[in-house]
Amino acid sequence: MICRNCGTEIADKAIVCYRCGTSTTEPVRKPAEIRPKRRQLLPLAALILLVLAGLYLGQAGQTTIPPDYRLPAEVVLGVVMVVVVLRMIRRR
Repeated sequence: MICRNCGTEIADKAIVCYRCGTSTTEPVRKPAEIRPKRRQLLPLAALILLVLAGLYLGQAGQTTIPPDYRLPAEVVLGVVMVVVVLRMIRRR
């Protein structure tokens, strides 16, 4: 058999050419495609959410709306945390 890359004569049962290392047959499996990494937006989103929560809490403390109509800070922060955790789970 002749190597298709360098032309060296090799054994009929050879898997690779001993001179250049080229495979004598097509590979059974193709290599996995490497996908580019996505940018991590989680730190930026968390920072934006914290700033918004701080602004909301700052404004909520200055309003004259009766307490029955305001959302407690714990509810707002809880919802923000649930959204962040769900986004992290979905990305896995």
